[in-house]
Amino acid sequence: MTQIDPRQLLITSGLRASARRTPGKTALRFEDRIVTYGALAEKMDRIKALAHTRWGLERGAVVGILSPNCIEYIEYISALSEMGIGIATINYRLSAAEVAQISADSGTQIIFYHEECSHLLPPGIPSHKLSDALPEAPPCPQIALDEEDIFAIPYTSGPEWLGRHILKDQWVLAVSGTHGKTSTASMLAWILESAGLEPGFLIGGIPSNFGVSARLGSGRYFVVEADEYDSAFFDKRSKFVHYRPKTLVINNLEYDHADIFPDLAAIEIQFHHLVRCIPGDGLIVRGGGEAIDRVLDKGCWTPVETVAGADDQHHAGWIWRALSSAADSLHIAGPDGMEAELHWALIGSHNAANATAAIAAAHHVGVSLDISVKALAFFKGVKRRLELLGKPDGVVVYDDFAHHPTAIEGTLSALRAQVEAGKLIAIIEPRSNTMRLGEHKAALATCAAAADHALWSTPPDLQWDLGSIVSADGQEALKSTDALIERALAVAAPGDSIVIMSNGGFDGLHGRLLAALEERAQS
Repeated sequence: MTQIDPRQLLITSGLRASARRTPGKTALRFEDRIVTYGALAEKMDRIKALAHTRWGLERGAVVGILSPNCIEYIEYISALSEMGIGIATINYRLSAAEVAQISADSGTQIIFYHEECSHLLPPGIPSHKLSDALPEAPPCPQIALDEEDIFAIPYTSGPEWLGRHILKDQWVLAVSGTHGKTSTASMLAWILESAGLEPGFLIGGIPSNFGVSARLGSGRYFVVEADEYDSAFFDKRSKFVHYRPKTLVINNLEYDHADIFPDLAAIEIQFHHLVRCIPGDGLIVRGGGEAIDRVLDKGCWTPVETVAGADDQHHAGWIWRALSSAADSLHIAGPDGMEAELHWALIGSHNAANATAAIAAAHHVGVSLDISVKALAFFKGVKRRLELLGKPDGVVVYDDFAHHPTAIEGTLSALRAQVEAGKLIAIIEPRSNTMRLGEHKAALATCAAAADHALWSTPPDLQWDLGSIVSADGQEALKSTDALIERALAVAAPGDSIVIMSNGGFDGLHGRLLAALEERAQS
């Protein structure tokens, strides 16, 4: 069997080989620009030389690249990675504060940026515009890579690497769907932990019971939050197809990720690919909805168990029923007459469905219903999922990750049922790509109806009129976080509740509002 040198698998090795063989062949094409392999290799050499001589970058250094898709993005990544330089690819849709935080956390020495992103550059970090002409520079010293080197690994996406090297010998329990993935995966991991199974997990949030978002575990089970977003700029398959789960949860399915999917049908195709990965002795735990019906109707060769509320007309194998208005007490019934009551710290019908799905998935690996409900009675929730931040000046302040109209409505309805007195005030940032593109704007007028006051943040670059949509009584669109804080202080009184809803840093609004309420209390 022929041995392959790992260095041959580096993408830059392939680029160099093509530059030698066919220098005139097209390597990159973007819009109306074309770059040949020969020109690409020459550009890479100039970038490497300047990285060494002008910018003082050595092997092991970390740089940031802040840019939308463009030719230069690939040129710089190729050149710098070939030098053994670490690259923090920073999402250009983030706020300036978030860019600064990522740059600080990664130890970025210089940021290479697209001219459209100049307003996001953090102060104090050197920068270089990608489109600037590169002067001639002396050759960069060649750096030899050996096969044991951390940088000399096959060029692959994170999800593919995870599937190949961590999950391949594990019983993978994957949690997918538009909403509730993080909460359900956290519940499931905690149930397995409480049952003594010591699972590994990778979750898109921090379960408070664990204090970390990922660990390898020592057992044979691994819980992974399975996202339908694409894997990398070079791998447009959804992340979850790399995980090959034996147990799959599909909580729900709605349109999201408008930046990469044109419509719900495109997302359903990706979920169909996932369903086809589940073995015949596996299990699919599903919620209701026509979209999931369509996915399974495309072809499913795995047993399916359905989760539904007691008032749902969709017959289910697992049924939950709220025993209180806030749904903090539940009756859960499973197949074959199993039933138990759950009394816990979480609220809302969405969390009731999440819990039941986690219980069903745990049952597939042999955890009894009784053990599951006992575990969830001690479940502490997930950071940024209706997380209590404090009670300054008698105002209860929560942080919540909700960034989709359905999630906003579910969280506010649950909180409304729990809050017996006082006003409920929502401060909402339409930050996700889907929200900013206006795909869900028709639902925004009603999704916050459970709140007495809904204060919406209007991003400066929003291309549609948010104020005309959220114009009902009690709803306002404000143009700055300062204005949001000022308005919240005006309407919030002791005994009221405020929930801040954003999937980002929200320009530090959380801490600033808490400080302002504390200051008011002392005045």
